[in-house]
This record gives sequence, structure tokens and C-alpha cells, in this order.
Amino acid sequence: MPGTPLTRLRIALTVFFALDGFIFAGWVVRIPAIKEQTGASAGALGLALLGVSAGAVITMTLTGRLCRRYGTHQVTVVCAVLLSLSIALPPLTHSPVALGAVLLLFGAAYGGINVAFNSAAVDLVRALQRPIMPSFHAAFSLGGMIGAGLGGLVAGALSPAQHLLGLTATGLLVTAFTGRTLLRIQPPAPPESAPHEQSAPRRLDTRTRGLVITFGLIALCTAYGEGALADWSALHLEQDLHATPGVAAVGYSCFALAMTIGRLTGTRLLERLGQTRTLVSGGTTAAVGMLLGALAPSLWAAFLGFVITGLGLANLFPVAVERAGALAGPDGVAIASTLGYGGMLLGPPAIGFMADWFSLPPALLSVATLAASAAAIAFVTRRAAAG
Repeated sequence: MPGTPLTRLRIALTVFFALDGFIFAGWVVRIPAIKEQTGASAGALGLALLGVSAGAVITMTLTGRLCRRYGTHQVTVVCAVLLSLSIALPPLTHSPVALGAVLLLFGAAYGGINVAFNSAAVDLVRALQRPIMPSFHAAFSLGGMIGAGLGGLVAGALSPAQHLLGLTATGLLVTAFTGRTLLRIQPPAPPESAPHEQSAPRRLDTRTRGLVITFGLIALCTAYGEGALADWSALHLEQDLHATPGVAAVGYSCFALAMTIGRLTGTRLLERLGQTRTLVSGGTTAAVGMLLGALAPSLWAAFLGFVITGLGLANLFPVAVERAGALAGPDGVAIASTLGYGGMLLGPPAIGFMADWFSLPPALLSVATLAASAAAIAFVTRRAAAG
């Protein structure tokens, strides 16, 4: 890759973020077909989907330790290989229990790579002294948009097994090419001109841990919403608004596109508004969007709601994780990510059970509630977080 080491590092990390989103979205748009294949009810599917988040949460703290010992770049490459291999497993299952078991493996790889490349990105943000974290998550969203769009196109032509095996091949090829670049570059040191409090992560004392947990709670509320739309948006459009599988996949594509646009403009937004106002305005916008998306009487109104939700949620997770990483390094990323994916851990079964008790639209209103909660947490703790 051309350019300076920092430029090559930014490109390589961007590729891995995009690959992560591409593979995850490829799985997401096949959830309805896998649900039918396994004969799962909404509640049983929710428990099976719990495997993704459970696997992620279980491995995240361990990944933080592995990053400190072996390096964030090395752990990123290994987890990318595992992620690519594990995506081929869900179509091989024929019961909710078996599906949950293989999703546990997929989730472990997914959680591991998220801690590793977010920690590497935090180091690069510190070295460049610019709030570029949203640009990496924009690549994840772009990968998700492409993966979901491609999944919708091939839904009628390829079986889930053929589609997801293709994702395995793509992931391994991309990792083989980009991983070599990443492994050749050492993590950057903070510039000598950086303020002392930004030059290195703090020790995890009581105050620092409290701040990290605060940002982790914001990540939790955000990841709940992202996971809900990833796991349930297609099913909502199919069951409640009578969309075809291909059209239902477009709903998540709209959400992913909005997330991408929001994150591509995230650096400028953060430079203009600062972290607190970005978090408060984003959470409020997402809450309004999800009210529309969940209760919309038509497909177009639901799509609009998903777009507004995506724009609102876009920068909440990257800001929360970057701030936690700046405070406490890979340990901070691991703690915030664990809490964040705890939102995904809570989301799938909670929405599944609520859908069984009531229906899916009221269940999705919980996304609006937690988005508003993220805005409230950011506002209430604004002085402590700025200190």
C-alpha cells in the first residue's frame, strides 16, 4: 500500500472494519431463511441469536489481554480468519440449539476482532490527534450496506449455504492480502506534542473505571438498537408489512447507508459539536426515528424511520468506545465493548420474548427507549466525562 506508515495503517484498519460489516450483514439478511430451516419460533430464534452476543461478550475481556500481550494487529488478523471460517456454519444447522452453538463461535470471533481493531484504531487516533474514529465505523457500515444489498440480490438465486460459503472465501482472501500490511506496521506511539493526559491510557483506578463504564453504558444502549435492527428489521418488514425477502433486506441496507453517511461526517460533527452534544443529539434523533420505524403503517415510512435511526445512532458507539480506549487502552475498549455487546446480548432474546407476548412493533419500541437513555446518560455525566 502507498503512503506513510500511518496512512497504510489507516487503510488496512479501514478494510478490516469494512470486512467485519460485510460478513455480519451477510449473516443478518439470511436470518429469515435460517429461521425457516431450523423451524424456530420468534422466542427460540431470539435465544439462538443470543449465541452471537454471548460469544462476543465472553471473549472480549480475554481479547483485551491478548492485545496487550501479542499486539492489536496480530490479534486482528487471527480473529478475521476465525470470523471468515465461522460464518459458513449456520446453514449447516437444523435446530435452534445447534444454531445457537455455532453462533457462539461466530460471536466469539466477532467480539474478538471488534476489540482488537478498535484498540488499534484508538492508538491511531491518538497518534494523528484527530477524531477520526467515526470513519472506521463508517467503513463497517458501508461493508454492512454492501453485504445486505448483495444478500438481497442473491437471496432468490443462492441457498444460504452457498451465499455464506462465498463470504468465507471473500473474508479469507481479504485477510490474506490486507493482513500482511497490518502485521508489518508497528502500533504508532503518541506524538511528543500530545497533552500529557492524552499521551497514554490511565491506570484503571476507581474514577477511570467509572468513566469507562459510563461510556460503556452509552455503547450498551446503542448496540441494543444496532443489534435489534440487524436481527429483527427484515422479519418486521416481512411479517408486519408483508414485504418480500428481497425488499425486507433493503430495510437493513437503508439503515446501514444512513449509518455510513452519519459516520463519514462524524469527524466534522465531533470537531464542531464536541462529544457531549454529538451523543445527546444522536440519541434523541435515533429515538424519534425508531418510533417511526416500529409503528410505520407502510414500507416507505418504515424505511424512513430506519434512515433516521441510523443517522442518530451513527456516532454513539464509536465515540463511546474511542473515549473508553483513550482513558484505559485495550482494557477500556474491552470494558466498553463488553457492556456494548451486552446490549446485543440483551436485545435479541428480549425482543423475541416481547414479540411473543405482544407483537414485534411494540417490542422494537424498546430501541427508542434505550436511545433516549443514551442521550440522557451523556447529558447527565457531561461534566465528569469532560474532567
